Amino acid sequence: MTLQALIFDVDGTLADTERDGHRPAFNQAFSDAGLDWHWDVALYGKLLAVTGGKERMKYYVEQFRPDYQKPADFDEMVAELHKSKTRHYAALAAHGGIPIRPGIKRLLIEARAAGLRLAIATTTTPENVTVLLEHSLGAGTQSWFEVIAAGDIVPAKKPAPDIYFYALEKMGLQAADCMAFEDSENGLRASLGADLKTLVTVNDYTLDHDFSGASVVLSDLGDPGEPNQLIAGPDLERAFVDVAYLRVLHSV
Repeated sequence: MTLQALIFDVDGTLADTERDGHRPAFNQAFSDAGLDWHWDVALYGKLLAVTGGKERMKYYVEQFRPDYQKPADFDEMVAELHKSKTRHYAALAAHGGIPIRPGIKRLLIEARAAGLRLAIATTTTPENVTVLLEHSLGAGTQSWFEVIAAGDIVPAKKPAPDIYFYALEKMGLQAADCMAFEDSENGLRASLGADLKTLVTVNDYTLDHDFSGASVVLSDLGDPGEPNQLIAGPDLERAFVDVAYLRVLHSV
């Protein structure tokens, strides 16, 4: 059982995309469509209980807007809103408005140098992944990931493990050969459902989530001179996550 690959979630894991990326993009799409919907920071935290943008909008109407009269073409309207939101998100990311989380770029570079394979498993759209990688992580970084499993490529989204099964199949690897990176309870349920050891980095929206079963829970990956905080799991006496840390964690 040797660590061969790292599989990353995107939203909240690679970058703090939810509060400062997806949320304002949704609001702009709603405004463009003449809707009086507005998702503030607190409400969006509640909506994150549901994965997938189209699914999140439907959940919002069902749970928070009983006054809203759905038109006959509601599903089509939601799909168009989601396309509009994706365009706004892409424009925001293209202007460097969504910073990568601490330690991410350093770890990816170190992992590639060490011969570890990289993949992405996310519920966000392929377009969102591409624009974030190219504009926030850097030009050409999309090619660092041999598999980008994203969006509707599988029918059931997280917390279902399907997206991870897809990534593992495409890489030709067993779960025991890999480690997943997540930031939320739904994401962790998905990775654990695929039998993946999982490192969790929390964010403002996921601090109170149940991370039972995670290999370790950290504030972030950390960097030399900018240590992370251990929240739960083994203390490997490292101030930041590097390849050596991951190999030890994987073997625990």
